[in-house]
Amino acid sequence: MLIAGAILCLVASTAPAPALSAGRTTFSVSSFGAAGNGIADDSEIDGDVLAPPGMGYWPKARRPLQWLNFKWLDGFTIQGTGTVDGQSTLLRSVSPANVSQHWYISGVKPTLIRFYSSFNVSVRNIRITNSPQCHLKFDSSGGIKVKNITISSPGDSLNTDGIHLQNTRDVDIRSSSIGCGDDCISIQTGCSNVHMKNINCNPGHGISLGGLGKDNSLACVSDVFAEHINVENALYGVRIKTWQGGKGTVRNVTFSNVRVANVATPIAIDQFYCDAGGGGARCGNRSDAVGITGVAYRRVAGTYTYQPVRLACSDARPCTGVSMADVRLSPASAAGAGGLRQPLCWKSYGEAMGMIEPTGIACLQRSNGFVMPLTKPFNYTC
Repeated sequence: MLIAGAILCLVASTAPAPALSAGRTTFSVSSFGAAGNGIADDSEIDGDVLAPPGMGYWPKARRPLQWLNFKWLDGFTIQGTGTVDGQSTLLRSVSPANVSQHWYISGVKPTLIRFYSSFNVSVRNIRITNSPQCHLKFDSSGGIKVKNITISSPGDSLNTDGIHLQNTRDVDIRSSSIGCGDDCISIQTGCSNVHMKNINCNPGHGISLGGLGKDNSLACVSDVFAEHINVENALYGVRIKTWQGGKGTVRNVTFSNVRVANVATPIAIDQFYCDAGGGGARCGNRSDAVGITGVAYRRVAGTYTYQPVRLACSDARPCTGVSMADVRLSPASAAGAGGLRQPLCWKSYGEAMGMIEPTGIACLQRSNGFVMPLTKPFNYTC
């Protein structure tokens, strides 16, 4: 579906999706009732909006990076009681003759819904499911409100982040349930003033900042607040991950009232992050890192299956101002296949207070530690 023009209209149809074909099919939203007059509400989704089950709908020269792509909007709302379905995991519904065209098999994996350079956008009440990649993405945008949405994909579906933010400010995400095969909420460089409240993440990789600083790039993230977060059956709970060699800072981040159940590592800072297969030069040691300062963990409780806390900070630029208050984590009834690990605090400075369980979590060093002086050129700092 291609929607263009000064006024963007989206109306759902409950009619069955057309059969997969190598040709191109165009739908007119006006034939489904969209008025496009600036008065009528054309942005409700009350039925099912189905993506094609594979890339055969597009000519090779126009393979999509996004399925629904909204650009340059101001004051736009998507709402309703319906579902946007990417159909990326439904291999059983694809005939043997067309299975190679399926998103998962073909390797062409577009984001399901993306907003670019858009402001004062609301997405509420709808369901987003089975995306080939990110489910809902905001890029270079601001004034974003997401409320009461449900995102769902299998836990083993690769790179299917729930909500992905990049270069986006003033974000409010609340009262939503997210289950996917990657980060439930992913916060990337250029994001600030991000608030998350009453979020359920099950399954997934938890709430993540990063990976930041890839390929020696500048990464700036600030003023991130997550409260009343529930994470279950996940790889991580709340995590900050940066690549070695990156530049910039992560500062003023608070995670409070976080409940975890059967989470491998509930609390993690990893300044040695690398997802390059087989390691190699991209994962080698670097003398610089994205600075991390002012991170608070307050009232974090529940069960873990591998390691309660892993704070692996950079030798060159240690983590500073890390605080923990009332953190109580205990082993789940069944540990992971690799057994349990003790808490790790490497080059991480701050303080622990209140109830701390297990006691090894209180391994933060009290000194401010050595901090690399900020005498870098302007393009190194935020």
